[in-house]
Amino acid sequence: MIQYLFVVRNRGNRTDGVDETVSELGIDPLNARSVVLSSLLGSHPPRQSARSLIALAERFGIRPGTVRTALSRMVASGELTTDDASYELAGRLLDRQREQDIGRRVIDASWDGTWWSVIVESDRRSTAERRSFRASMEGARMAELRPDIWLRPANVPAPPRSEGVIVTRGPFECDDVGDLVGRLWPLDSIEQQAGRLERVLHDHLPVIDSPAGDDALATTFTVAAAAVRFLRSEPQLPGALTPVTWTASSIRPLYDEFLVVFQRQLRAFFAGA
Repeated sequence: MIQYLFVVRNRGNRTDGVDETVSELGIDPLNARSVVLSSLLGSHPPRQSARSLIALAERFGIRPGTVRTALSRMVASGELTTDDASYELAGRLLDRQREQDIGRRVIDASWDGTWWSVIVESDRRSTAERRSFRASMEGARMAELRPDIWLRPANVPAPPRSEGVIVTRGPFECDDVGDLVGRLWPLDSIEQQAGRLERVLHDHLPVIDSPAGDDALATTFTVAAAAVRFLRSEPQLPGALTPVTWTASSIRPLYDEFLVVFQRQLRAFFAGA
């Protein structure tokens, strides 16, 4: 079942088919690879037939041959595996899907005031190792205070620990915790993004179940992708460290409502593909 979607931003191979009302979300038009990954990252299990992926991409104005080429390249790069005309996520993308799952959960509102700290002991790491470590920290919603020192309130599970990395949990003393949080996360920008997303989700929800819903599938897909991208990166801070007005906290229940309707639309679409 398709549960939700994640969009990979790409400024090349721009496509048509997305309503201008979502342009304010900052989502670039999806190319063939983006459509494939978004669909698979939102599927549980993360597997779709080539026919379904091609039919979905056509809603974005992407030709079947372009989709087949993208699928072949993703298999060659280890992002996908294929069997019997179907494609399935592989490698690091499975970790990304798990991070998306975590992003949709509502966290416990309680917080004991402790922080997670992650410190890298060695600077002798390859570029690939550095990139992998950064991705794992960002996936755990950690924020980088300075190179190789990552922090966050311990209101979420422990971040992953790898060789040569110290992970600790404990009280954190500083001159101004509000200033520290502001250095770690751009709260004003997050609030603005949440406000835009909330408006678009509210406005587009009635469209999905309307007679125009099928024609607006590409737009609905993109709105869902924007929501998942936001939820995956939103830091899920405890209430004690967020502004009084924090729209980000309303996105999860609103997206759950949006998703119920969108799932029906996608099931009908793939059944007829």
